[in-house]
Formats: sequence, C-alpha cells, structure tokens
Amino acid sequence: MAVDGCGLVCKYILVIFNIIFAVVGLAFLGLGLWLRFSNGTRGIFELEALNTSAFVVGVTVLITLGSVMLIVVAFGDYGACNENRCALKVFSVLLALLAGAEIAVGMLAYSKSDEVGLNITEFYASMYALYVKTGDPAIAATLTFIHNMLHCCGLSGVVLVELAQQTCPKPDGFFEHIAMPNCPGIIANVFERKAPLVMGIFVGTGALLIIALVCSTNLSRKIRLSVASPQYIILTPPTPALSNQYPYPQHGIISTSYPCPDQDPVVFTPLTVANIPVAEA
Repeated sequence: MAVDGCGLVCKYILVIFNIIFAVVGLAFLGLGLWLRFSNGTRGIFELEALNTSAFVVGVTVLITLGSVMLIVVAFGDYGACNENRCALKVFSVLLALLAGAEIAVGMLAYSKSDEVGLNITEFYASMYALYVKTGDPAIAATLTFIHNMLHCCGLSGVVLVELAQQTCPKPDGFFEHIAMPNCPGIIANVFERKAPLVMGIFVGTGALLIIALVCSTNLSRKIRLSVASPQYIILTPPTPALSNQYPYPQHGIISTSYPCPDQDPVVFTPLTVANIPVAEA
C-alpha cells in the first residue's frame, strides 16, 4: 500500500523527527551508561549514603530518558517506514505521554525555579569534583559542553586557580583571560531570572512532540483509507482476436482481468435506447 499527498508529507516528517530523536536518545543513554559504569564513578552507586545524591539521580534520569526515547523511535520508524497502523498507535500513545511530561516538567521548573536551580548546581558540583579526582573523559566532555553552553568556567572562574581550565571556553575579552563567570552562579541565575525561558524550552519541546503526534495520527488515518478503498477493474473494448475467439456481440465490452486463467471473459453488453412510440395528442 502507499499513501500520497498529506500522508506522504507526514511520513517524511516522522522519519526526520525519529532520526533527530534517535541521535539525542543515544547521546543521553551513552552518557548515562558511561557515568554509571565508568571506573571513576561506579563506586558512587555502590554507597547507600550517596544513592539519593543529585549526581546519582541525574545519571538515572539520563539512562531512563535515553531508553524511553529509543523505544519511541523504534515504534515510530517501524510504523512510518512500513505503514503499520498498530506501531503508529503505540508511537502516538508514547508521544502523548512524553509531551504531557515535558509540559508538566516545564511548569514545575517555572514554579520551583529556586529549588531546581539548586539541584542542578549540586549536580554540576558533583561532576566537577569527580572530574578533578578521576579525570574521566566522559565527565570532561560533559563539563566542556556545559561550560561552552553557559559560557562559564568551573566553580571559581579564576583562570589561574581553576582546576578544570582545559574544559573552559575561549575568553571573549581581556578581563576573561583573568577571570570568567563561575558556573554555579550562572546556573542559579538561569533558573532564577530566566525561569520563563526555561519553561518555554520545555513547553516548546512538548509542542514539537504534539506536532509529531498529529502527523502520526494523520498518517494512520491515510493508511486506513488506502486499505479500505475499493479496487476497480479496468474495462477495455474487445480486440479483434478476442472477438473472433469468442462469438459475442461486437458492441460489447470485455473485461481483460480474469480471476482464473480458465475462466471465460465477462462480457458487458451496452444498453440501447428502446424505441417507444410517443402518443400523438
């Protein structure tokens, strides 16, 4: 079966969406697994006193979120590429749950921006301390990403005393060669003063998931319509060979589509206008 028009556009949108979703999910899952089973951080998860720390919770969230995203991508890709309605229904349900969770988290982060900022700051401080202690390359890559995204440098920001200077971004001016903004202050400022922006990011992500949900629903409907549409038999005028072989009226129409090789062709005799005398007044 094949869809066209709006259904085909939705199919391509879902394929592109799933590719992006898969890349992000693999990044989250890979980073979470590395932090969970790396030699420098594995011991943290084995201590009961640290099982509720921000670092352990953050790594668990990364692994869970990455796994869920890859499961959603598996159903989405299979449903869109193979035009499978059952897989698309499961994909739509998972997208609806993720969209609701994204919007709920955005509202929660907006209403409790101070508490969320404190937890993120604690998570960053834990990763920074682990990097200084172990020098793990996965933590170094994570710190580099955070530093470049927020344009900050470590706990102090002072270049001469900063222990993770190699993960810091390039200075923008002369004074930043001496001291850059410290990351805990930048993180707290983002969640305190830019709480509407943070909520907008979460809500915007939820809106993108809703768009993918609409495309999935529309594609499923187009597939159902294409399956339910009737199949027509093309009728053609009789050829001379068929007219000589089968002595049927020459003005008949013969179907050249045979359900069975041994079955005789079906002849449709055209209707003629009956000569009905008209009574004179």
